[in-house]
Amino acid sequence: MEIGIDSFAAILSDPATGRLPSPTERMADLLEEIEIADRAGLDVFGIGEHHRAEFLDSAPAVILAAAAARTRNIRLTSAVTVLSAADPVRVFQEFATLDLISRGRAEIVVGRGSFIEAFPLFGLDTRAYDELFAEKLDLLLRLGETTSITWEGRHRAALDDVGVFPRPHQQRMPIWVGVGGTPQSFQRAGELGLPLMVAIIGGTFERFRPLVDLYREAGIRAGHRADKLTVGVHAMGFVGETDAEAKDAFFPGWAHLTGTIGRERGWAPPTRQQFEAMASPEGAFLIGEPRTVAAKMLKASATLGGISRITFQMSTASLEKAAMKRSIELLGTEVAPIVRRAQDAAQMSSTTQHADIT
Repeated sequence: MEIGIDSFAAILSDPATGRLPSPTERMADLLEEIEIADRAGLDVFGIGEHHRAEFLDSAPAVILAAAAARTRNIRLTSAVTVLSAADPVRVFQEFATLDLISRGRAEIVVGRGSFIEAFPLFGLDTRAYDELFAEKLDLLLRLGETTSITWEGRHRAALDDVGVFPRPHQQRMPIWVGVGGTPQSFQRAGELGLPLMVAIIGGTFERFRPLVDLYREAGIRAGHRADKLTVGVHAMGFVGETDAEAKDAFFPGWAHLTGTIGRERGWAPPTRQQFEAMASPEGAFLIGEPRTVAAKMLKASATLGGISRITFQMSTASLEKAAMKRSIELLGTEVAPIVRRAQDAAQMSSTTQHADIT
């Protein structure tokens, strides 16, 4: 299982003092976090895309390029690129450039996004929300297959034997599909045979098993090999020296940001009780000391029929700078080894049982 972190570059005011970090200060901290993740041996770091005052990630490829120059091994991805509101040619060029800078460590997670600010910002109609995504995903996938492309759609100017450059360092730059809870999105990813990144930011992992099964079933019906239908999970997560320490560091920022967004959408204010339920053994928050978090990750993988990647959304704890850095270190140096040892042992046991049977 690959283990990593996703960030939305959240910029939050201190709940106690009201102080808001400067954007320059927050960006410097974010780049340091990516460096720490690389040194700690984590596999991947993702940057989201939003066009709101609470976040600094409107240009994720730029942030990732800066990170590429400071890191050596960690893979660098969007989380997610709002493809419905973007030009696929430009997205491909930006991430191909990132792939060259990073010497083959770039990936793209594409999605429709959970906010609509990008649509009016770029002059797009939200009524074409899904149609835009499907058409632009088709073009993006085609761009990865050929240097000179001929293509025609409804929402973008046609391309007639046009060369698109630069080409990435990797022969095939990975493109994942990021999904929330819409069955059609799971089915589409399966039919295309693309790796799936599921955002599970509340509730339980069990609730998503039917949707993950739908993805796998759709992929197999479309002729894709079962072992190529990769599932990843993006979840709220944070690691501390103790369960209580981790929850106390994460809760204030989570409550502030969730409350801000909730007011826009007519939700009730979040409570500590709700948070504790989601951080409990049954909930979908991966928050606690290393053994607690590792156990929940392994349980999540079993519940969803096996997952290949888990990325932690830690942005809301960014005000607790020391705790944030320590959380990243603990995830890489303590949680990841526990998970990998357990999976290696399970794989060895399975192999031995198979040998005994044959």
